[in-house]
Amino acid sequence: MQWEAITWQRMAERLAGHLDDPGNAPGPDGRQRVGIDGAPAADTGTLAGRLAEELRLRGRSVLVVPTAGFLRPASLRFEFGRQDVDAYLDGWYDTAALWREVFGPSDPGGTGRVLPDLWDPVTDRATRSPYVELPAGGVLLVHGPLLLGRWFPFDLSVHVRLSAGALARRTEESERWTGAAFARYEAEVDPASVADVVVRADDPRHPAWTGIRGN
Repeated sequence: MQWEAITWQRMAERLAGHLDDPGNAPGPDGRQRVGIDGAPAADTGTLAGRLAEELRLRGRSVLVVPTAGFLRPASLRFEFGRQDVDAYLDGWYDTAALWREVFGPSDPGGTGRVLPDLWDPVTDRATRSPYVELPAGGVLLVHGPLLLGRWFPFDLSVHVRLSAGALARRTEESERWTGAAFARYEAEVDPASVADVVVRADDPRHPAWTGIRGN
């Protein structure tokens, strides 16, 4: 894998240009869907925010959806304990709700009424957020962990990669048990081979990337 040094801002500009290219633009009733995958320590929200800003400067409607808003209730997440790796991989995030409330409405010909979040993990209650209208031609940015290998219909996918050491350093001590889950994710899903773009972010001040595959 060949790496090119790049800034986060330049990366956002390059990704926005790719999405805005007429050859990649959606049809008249279509929307583009982008997944930015990475462990919580990889801070996928930063790239999502920069990309959203860059797309809006180009006149695009953008909706950013963090998967943290689609965690399942604590009673389900912690059914087998608070540090169960299997549960974290397959039971913490409500993928059915993401399909129903986010991906389905953003399909070509879909209603465009997307629910930006469903569950507040702090209060462990439904957020009751209103639906947001994403018009045809808009861009949906979904970011968070464990997004790849689930058949989500991304038009462009980005994997923000951390080495095991960087992941441990940048993860709060109480959450370091999740490192075993991300090691399994790397082994079983191999997100670096699935994603259209891979970003190396061990030092967040000096990221490097592969560029956009096939571009």
